[in-house]
Amino acid sequence: MKLTPADERLLALLREDARASTAQIARRLGLSRTTVQSRIEKLERQGVISGYTVRLHDDYERARIRAHIMITVMPKQMSAVVRALHAIPEVRELHSVSGPYDLVALGVVSSVGEMDVLTDRIGSVEGVERTTSSVILSTKFER
Repeated sequence: MKLTPADERLLALLREDARASTAQIARRLGLSRTTVQSRIEKLERQGVISGYTVRLHDDYERARIRAHIMITVMPKQMSAVVRALHAIPEVRELHSVSGPYDLVALGVVSSVGEMDVLTDRIGSVEGVERTTSSVILSTKFER
């Protein structure tokens, strides 16, 4: 599905603040409020926008321990591993990637000790061959 440049700008603004009013978004885009509303409705109908979510305050997020956990999966075990990792609430994201690892998870916990427990838990999942973790020190920007 091909999006217009105006749709891409609209989506960028919604990623920044999905609770912004239609009037605020319209002013930033230089469009009418009804045009913005109809574009949003069209993007929802087409499935481009599938929902809205909560973004936590930066101070709260910075106080948490976050890590990218690279995971190597044993052959033919991917589906079972993905199901098991989906059931772990501290695994916020899971990506299938190319390269030396099969998956990259974003783990988010309250303390270094909890991160140690989380990485051990992931490593003990049936079908996980090994893990390597990189703790995120800071986020330079996020969109």
